[in-house]
Amino acid sequence: MPLFAFATLSPLILIVLAGLWGGVWVLAALLTLTLLTAALDALIHRTLPPGSGAEFPAADALSVLIALGGIALLALSVHALSGPALGPLEKAGLFAATGLYLGQVGNSNAHELIHRSNRWLHGLGMWAYIAVLFGHHTSAHVLVHHVRVATRADPSSARRGEGLYRFMARAWRGSFREGWAAESARLVRVGRPGWRHPYVLYLGGGMAMALAAILIGGGAGLLWYLSLAGFAQAQLLMSDYVQHYGLTRAPGRGGKPEPVGPRHSWNSPHVASSALMLNAPRHSDHHAHPQRPYPALSLHAATDAPRLPRALPVMACVALVPPVWRRVMHPRLAAWQAKP
Repeated sequence: MPLFAFATLSPLILIVLAGLWGGVWVLAALLTLTLLTAALDALIHRTLPPGSGAEFPAADALSVLIALGGIALLALSVHALSGPALGPLEKAGLFAATGLYLGQVGNSNAHELIHRSNRWLHGLGMWAYIAVLFGHHTSAHVLVHHVRVATRADPSSARRGEGLYRFMARAWRGSFREGWAAESARLVRVGRPGWRHPYVLYLGGGMAMALAAILIGGGAGLLWYLSLAGFAQAQLLMSDYVQHYGLTRAPGRGGKPEPVGPRHSWNSPHVASSALMLNAPRHSDHHAHPQRPYPALSLHAATDAPRLPRALPVMACVALVPPVWRRVMHPRLAAWQAKP
C-alpha cells in the first residue's frame, strides 16, 4: 500500500501546488506523471506480488481519498486556468498535468470503485465518472463490457485493424447507447419507474458539474472544464483500445462466445505505471475477478495472457499514430493468436 499511496498521491499534491503557485511546481507535476514514471518502468525489472487481504481496508481508504481529491483538483484547476494568476505556459502545463491525472489515476480509481458491492463506494466511483462527464461508463462497463468483451457486440473492444480515432467515436456512442439499453431493461425487470433510470443522474449530474464550472470561472471556466473532461475521457477510451485490441473470444456451442479468459486482455508487468493506475494493467485478472480489490490482482504468466511490449501509458501514446501502432502490435497479435 505505501507504493500505491506514493504513486497516486504525490502527483496529486504536486498538481495542487501547481494550481496554487504555478512555476516549478507545474514542471514537477508533469515530469512525475510522464518521464519519471516511464523511467522507473524501464529501470525496475520486478513485479509486485498480489497483496494480502489485510490491505483491503487501506485500499478502500486510498480510493476514497483519490476520488475526493480528484474532484477537488478539477475545481481548483478550472479556477486556476480561468483566472489571471498563471501565464500561458503555466496554464498549458497545469492543463496537461490535471488531465493526465484524471485520465490515468482518476479513471483507474473510479473503475475500481464501481465494481465495489458497497453502495457508498460504488456511488463515489460513479460521481468520479460524472465529474468528467462520463457517468454512463458506470453502467456500460459493468453491464455491457464485462459481458461482451472481446466480441463484436462490445463497443469497448477494439477490432484488429481499427484505428484509435475510429474506435473512440464508435466506443463512446456505443457504450452510451448499450449502457442505456441495459439499464432500461433492468428497470423493467425490477419494476422501477423511468425517473429512477441511472442516466437521469448521469446527465443531471453532468449538468450540475458544468454549472459549477461556470460559477467558478464563468464562460472560460466552462470551456476549461469541458476540455479537461474530454481529455480524461479520451484517455479512458485509449486504455480500452490498448487492453483488448484485436483479441477475440472464439464462438462456442450454439454460437455463444467461449468464457472470458486470460488470453482476452493485454497486460503489462511494469511496476511504476501499475502502481500509478492501481494495477489496472493487470487486466486479465480483473476480468476474471471483477470485484477483486486492486492490491490482490495478480499478473498472469506471459504464456497464459498476452503482454504489451511497453507500459500501458506508453502504448496508448503509440496508438495515437495508427501506422506505427499496427507495425508494433500486428506481429505480436498474430503470434499470440497462433498459440493453441
